[in-house]
Amino acid sequence: MNKVKVIICGKDFTMQTSESSNYVFGLARTLESRISQITDTSSASPFTAAIMVGLSALDDLNKANARLDALREQSKEYVNEAGQIRLKRDAALKEVELLRSRVASLERQLQDKNAK
Repeated sequence: MNKVKVIICGKDFTMQTSESSNYVFGLARTLESRISQITDTSSASPFTAAIMVGLSALDDLNKANARLDALREQSKEYVNEAGQIRLKRDAALKEVELLRSRVASLERQLQDKNAK
């Protein structure tokens, strides 16, 4: 675990994380930027802006999770469909083999009949 110290809105925060310090610094810069965008365009305090950024991030996360769930469900459907198609293909290949065998048998019978 790494201890990473970041400064957001003039306050120091020390975090313990398994992530790299560069990754955490990048998150802190993004967070500070988003908070500044809100405080620069409104009379919101940094605390209020942080709450708004947090709610926005949770909204983004929930929507991303919903999209991920939909993709997982769609993947399951594709896998099931591929399995059904594979079964149909295998059955068709067996039928083709049976028909080839039947054709070969009929050809032998015809040759035997013509040879007599």
